[in-house]
Amino acid sequence: MNSTDPIADMLTRIRNASLARHRELTIPSSKVKREIARILTEEGFIESFETATDGVQEALTVHLRYAEGRTPVVSGLKRISKPGLRVYARKTEIPRVLGGLGLAILSTSRGIMTGSQARKLNLGGEVLCYVW
Repeated sequence: MNSTDPIADMLTRIRNASLARHRELTIPSSKVKREIARILTEEGFIESFETATDGVQEALTVHLRYAEGRTPVVSGLKRISKPGLRVYARKTEIPRVLGGLGLAILSTSRGIMTGSQARKLNLGGEVLCYVW
């Protein structure tokens, strides 16, 4: 299945799986998706992730994280820069999500990183998504 926006597809699958209280989900893998999963793991939004090869295509298995009881840690994901409308932010205009409680993921000249990391390095870039 071809998708015009694979990052939005990944975020939608994570959102749907967390609302359905699944422990893990499998999505087609790419370098950008692995970097987004790495950031989500480092920031504590997901438990872990791993890649596996299914014949030709690599698959990314994401293990979701839940707070006490069965409340999902990821309460929201929003795609900002889309294929039809790219959104860029200068180093002084990097957005703060929910007053610092959320996370902005940016694609910069030094790779994919969080908004706070980009602020520290004085880098701007394409705003991929918000996570809270």
